[in-house]
Amino acid sequence: MGCIGVGWQGGSNMNSFLGEKDCQIIAACDVAKNHLQDAVNRINGHYKNKDCAAYTDFRDLLARDDIDAVSIGLPDHWHAVPAVAAAKSGKDIFGEKPLSHNLLEGRAICDAVQRYGRIWQTGSWQRSQSHFRQACELVINGRIGKVHTVEVGLPAGHTDFGGTQGQEGITPPPKDLDYDFWLGPAPYEPYCPARVHKNWRWHLDYGGGQLMDWIGHHVDIAHWGLGFDYEGPSEIEGTGEYPKDGLWNTATKYRLTAKYPKGITMIIAGGHGDIRGGTKWTGQDGWVWVDRGGMDAQPKEILKEQIRPDEIHLFQSPGHWRNFLDCIKSRKTTLTPAEVAHRSASPGHLGQIAMLLGRKIRFNPTTEEILD
Repeated sequence: MGCIGVGWQGGSNMNSFLGEKDCQIIAACDVAKNHLQDAVNRINGHYKNKDCAAYTDFRDLLARDDIDAVSIGLPDHWHAVPAVAAAKSGKDIFGEKPLSHNLLEGRAICDAVQRYGRIWQTGSWQRSQSHFRQACELVINGRIGKVHTVEVGLPAGHTDFGGTQGQEGITPPPKDLDYDFWLGPAPYEPYCPARVHKNWRWHLDYGGGQLMDWIGHHVDIAHWGLGFDYEGPSEIEGTGEYPKDGLWNTATKYRLTAKYPKGITMIIAGGHGDIRGGTKWTGQDGWVWVDRGGMDAQPKEILKEQIRPDEIHLFQSPGHWRNFLDCIKSRKTTLTPAEVAHRSASPGHLGQIAMLLGRKIRFNPTTEEILD
């Protein structure tokens, strides 16, 4: 296995795969040489050898025919290019959420994975947690009746990772960072500390703020509970509050309202006190709410109910990274394949457009065309 991007999230995924005995990481790649060297040291230390190859260009790693799969942990604007290249080179892929930086790139990833017959797992690991599965099974099996509203509460604001907020003065890039390669497909902008590494997420050229960071978690769970893994909204509108100055330009507060099939309305919000963090489905007979800290319901009695053998049982994951490796061997579909991740991210991409334009967007989720 090879790891492309071994800093923040990529390094975390690398550590997860190091914990799997039937997987060996033999190559790492990063445009930041300090991240790369740290990863190589961890890999070699784990296996007690010096076999891990180091690359600064992902294409060199993908050219190897002794690598079966890759983990890609890069900024959003770098999700699509190496993912499509990896699929074309015959590698199975563990990719991060959100699947892509925009709708078109998401479709390109899905098409490449299908065209080249690759296994894809997205880092939407909440599906591998038992209480998220339990909540979704209660909803999809009708314990709260016909669902009419879903509320998804996400974080808001800008988290200043590393204390670089405001460090916007133009300076030479660090010698251990290939800044031109880091920018890649994004428009050229001169280097400053506030632009790169963990804080890239707060710039629309590279990420989508808290909305797109978290949509692949809580909206993904919302879709799972509705049975909407391959569905999308037909309308979406919203409002966002944006910084008045400074480099970071993603919404710090936002509220989206999307219309889904079967008369369901989904509200996705960050920074609004009336929307509880996590995912809440409301139906004719009650509601179910879940987040990483637990779950709740009304009536509470349904939390004790068992799902009958003749009802819908969602996939019980052995672990998110384990599921990916198992599917590489079996060639079965993973818990969070590319198409599912694309559909989870789509309301966020559309919502970004609606907020920036200040108007409602009508969308055909089958053809994936914006109608007006």
